[in-house]
Amino acid sequence: MHDVLSAIILGLVEGATEFLPVSSTGHLILAGHALGFVGQRADAFEIIIQLGAILAVVWEYRALLLRTAHDGLAVPESRRFILALFVAFLPAAIVGLATHRWITAHLFVPPVVIASFIVGGVIILAIERWRPTPRIATVAQIGYRTALWIGIAQVFALIPGVSRSGATIMGAMLVGVDRAAAAEFSFLLA
Repeated sequence: MHDVLSAIILGLVEGATEFLPVSSTGHLILAGHALGFVGQRADAFEIIIQLGAILAVVWEYRALLLRTAHDGLAVPESRRFILALFVAFLPAAIVGLATHRWITAHLFVPPVVIASFIVGGVIILAIERWRPTPRIATVAQIGYRTALWIGIAQVFALIPGVSRSGATIMGAMLVGVDRAAAAEFSFLLA
């Protein structure tokens, strides 16, 4: 019964935090430790509920994703969009593959998560206050260099407690992407 109650609580935590620029993984780590729900079962559960969030994003953007898949690399706008997402994906993929074991062994602990929450909150407030004037208004206008900077920002989300969407949205805003376009690109990058 304890595992069922833990699963319900963690599901509520995930649902409440997934689409906000806060780390749902960080909240799951803290809640899991508080509930005593840790280890392989907890890890598997976290993967499953985060898969649900990814499926929700796919459903929300299904028209764009289907159009892009249909157009493929033949249509210049679709090709540019696909390649921009790929460029943004690469930095975190490369760093994540190289550091996964170390991060898993050393950083998935409550003190790191709490420190990440605090530092991340300060960074979000600073960027909100001092960001440059947006010059990129839509996802279609995001070029490869901008996508690379967004991808580099995403690398910080490998640290538990750093929000992936928060890092990519703030990174995009730092390089001149409008907040709405930054959020859309971030969700599609997920």
